[in-house]
Amino acid sequence: MKIALVLPGGVDRGGEQRVIPVFLALIERLARAHQVHVFVLHQESEAGTWSLRGATIHNIGEGRTVWRGIAAIRAEHRRAPFDVVQSIFSGHCGLIGVVAATSLRLPVFVHIAGGELVALHAIGYGGRRKWRGRLREAVTLRMAKAVTAASMPIVDALHALGVPATRVPLGVDVDAWTPLPPRPRGDRLPKLIHVASLNRVKDQATLLRALAILANAGVDFDMRIVGVDTLGGEMQELARCLGIERRVTFLGFRTQAELRPLVASSDLLVMSSLHEAGPLVLLEAAVAGVPTVGTAVGHIAEWANVAALAVPVGDANALADAMARVLDDDALRMRLAGEAQRRALAEDADHTAVIFEDMYRTSRPSLP
Repeated sequence: MKIALVLPGGVDRGGEQRVIPVFLALIERLARAHQVHVFVLHQESEAGTWSLRGATIHNIGEGRTVWRGIAAIRAEHRRAPFDVVQSIFSGHCGLIGVVAATSLRLPVFVHIAGGELVALHAIGYGGRRKWRGRLREAVTLRMAKAVTAASMPIVDALHALGVPATRVPLGVDVDAWTPLPPRPRGDRLPKLIHVASLNRVKDQATLLRALAILANAGVDFDMRIVGVDTLGGEMQELARCLGIERRVTFLGFRTQAELRPLVASSDLLVMSSLHEAGPLVLLEAAVAGVPTVGTAVGHIAEWANVAALAVPVGDANALADAMARVLDDDALRMRLAGEAQRRALAEDADHTAVIFEDMYRTSRPSLP
């Protein structure tokens, strides 16, 4: 099979920085049995081509990206025909995939992986904030052969828009994230971790306020925050204003090799997002034997009360209460960790690749 995969980014030449691990895992697995060409929109500002994880990467670059992306897929199809086109994310990726595939009479698949379906006007986030975005999504999703999404909240949102959809989690590469059994915390200082870029949609302000509530209640902890700071030090200043700067360490960007031991040495992952299709880090933490407390979005909402604790979005008091509950009851923390790991391992990166391959073969019965 020859597969065209359209991505916004996450496939840097070096394979460590500016990458999205779940993309690399999917590419590598598909490339083991198929010819994979990745059309990435904005990895680099200039057009270029390189090899990564067994696939050929075509970087489209800046300037008329949509039309040049469509042209790049068509040009590669002329060299040797594609069998299917897959877009990860809708938005411009989905539009490129749908237009190119339709013009070539190929089946096209669209996977919702971010904020394509939301309109968070207060922070300027979401694909449905403006009429052009809503029109683009309506056209893209209805022209797709099949639409998939990582979690049931996103599938439900698609159904509410009248779009049939299937749940396909983007699973963890267990070759890179070695499964570790959940571990009792004992009497040591609780180690918390938060992994996400510092930005409005991840809502670290609510996280920090919850941590301050926890500290004021007499709960001691060590919180490590991993992620690129896009807010110019605003969260660090808030931590100082809340009086928790000695309990919270901002580590900035970390490679996957650096992140894995940080997660594995933690007792609890805490997420505060306003919106998530996943998040992948919850699955990675689960594989490492670490449970999650967070806002009721994506997988956290799916796993609520059984494999994670979920609280209302933006509610610092509820987030603090949930953290305190888990830190005060290690049997609960271990139960959550065990069930989270069971679910994450059942839907790992191999599982994801098999589902996508099965969809492609169903759409083209003549394929081997």
